[in-house]
Amino acid sequence: MNNFTEILKSINSFLPELSVITTLLLCLIADIIIRKKSPIVTIIAIAGLLVSAYFVYMQSAVQESLFSGMLVIDPFAVFFKYLFILSSIIILIFFEFSNEIKESTHKNEYSYLILSLVLGAFLMASSVNLLMMYLSLELASLTSYILAGYSKSEKKSSESSMKYLIYGAASSGIMLYGMSLLYGFTGSLDIYEISRYLATNPTPNAFIYLTMIMIAAGLGYKTSSVPFHFWTPDVYEGSPTPVTAFLAVTSSAAGFSLITRLFLTTFLGSTQIVDGAFSIIAGIHWQEIIIVISVASMIVGNFVAIWQKSLKRLLGYSSIAQGGYMLAGLVVADTIGLTAMLIYLSAYLFMNLGAFFVTILIVNKLGTDDIEQMKGLGYRLPFVGVAMAVFMLALSGIPATVGFIGKFYLVTALMKPGAGYLWFAIVLMLNSVVSLFFYLKVVKSMFLERADNTDELPGIKFSVQSYIILILLLIPTIFFGLYFGPIVKLAESSAVLFGIR
Repeated sequence: MNNFTEILKSINSFLPELSVITTLLLCLIADIIIRKKSPIVTIIAIAGLLVSAYFVYMQSAVQESLFSGMLVIDPFAVFFKYLFILSSIIILIFFEFSNEIKESTHKNEYSYLILSLVLGAFLMASSVNLLMMYLSLELASLTSYILAGYSKSEKKSSESSMKYLIYGAASSGIMLYGMSLLYGFTGSLDIYEISRYLATNPTPNAFIYLTMIMIAAGLGYKTSSVPFHFWTPDVYEGSPTPVTAFLAVTSSAAGFSLITRLFLTTFLGSTQIVDGAFSIIAGIHWQEIIIVISVASMIVGNFVAIWQKSLKRLLGYSSIAQGGYMLAGLVVADTIGLTAMLIYLSAYLFMNLGAFFVTILIVNKLGTDDIEQMKGLGYRLPFVGVAMAVFMLALSGIPATVGFIGKFYLVTALMKPGAGYLWFAIVLMLNSVVSLFFYLKVVKSMFLERADNTDELPGIKFSVQSYIILILLLIPTIFFGLYFGPIVKLAESSAVLFGIR
């Protein structure tokens, strides 16, 4: 009877996820009834996400454990759920503008596939049990594989889906084996129980590092971190552009939510936060593993991106580098670093989705994402060209954009007295300088180079709706770069993990 009462109580707190599940079923039924491409299914999906956002808002100040400790509700999870909802709504709108989607043989399947991934992302943000972490990661991943191959008539799309599936299966298997080793050693799947066991029992360092590396392999593939990034450029290039944007923002953010909670909770020596710092078990230096992954991601992502000719591949390598920046906040292992990471994730949503929306508009008209084919586009499409320049500068961290605020807080966290990461902050800043080369390459092609037959090129026009969406992404990219108080306040209030005080 007590178990039944607990389940009912948990269900009452599971309303955001139940809303997504209900919306998914409604979209599926609507698609079966309509039997043709229709914005109605997308409207239902967006409405369902807004309902879910309301239930998430009702949990803003809640800290609660659900379903016998499988999931938790806390400000950290609430922040990510907001991020997933907002990014998914924007990307659902992207699908309505993309010719790649309109020309596909599918109807409205992308709506409920996106909702499936959102459900997996919700569970990833709230999971505190190794089994639930794995299941939620697989739910999000399986949906990603299908979306990557959404344009099945395109060879590149099918190829990208297959590569994604192979890499995902391998990394998931490695992660699952690492989790099984951790379970076998500690006798528990609950990360709080694992933390207590490791804090009170002598543990071979070699064993801990082995399990951490194996688990990092599975989570690193989800966040496109080096050396688990090999799928990223090909999948980003071969997938339809809205899907690429979804993988770059929503799917990656889900991976960061999981890796952050896992490492900051599993290896705690105490649940007490002293001077803002998490109490890490003595002798377990997991930060060193994250530092290697972070620095490698920055360097590989930025330097390889310089040579890319495809805009989508360039943004793919950019995402690898951006993931390296975000991991820097995790390395600090205190509330300041966690806050900085959440600020950067918020900034990343607007500037990266903005860059991808411009890419969608360009691909719609030019039929290619080749940067060489964009010569002089800034003169033919001044507003679109200026918007792309703003998004590129924001991604590189230029002042007066939201990207600068994100990097400023990351560098501040690394340079905090006593942190010992001054060299790391310098590496981050130097990589930001390198990133200017390839971000400005896009701007240079659009404004400083002219196509040979400029006079013969027809004019390009977009719908009013396209400009409205572009403006809605452009405004926060600039506004929060000048007035960043709301984002900082939200991140500070969200840097709270369940059971850690």
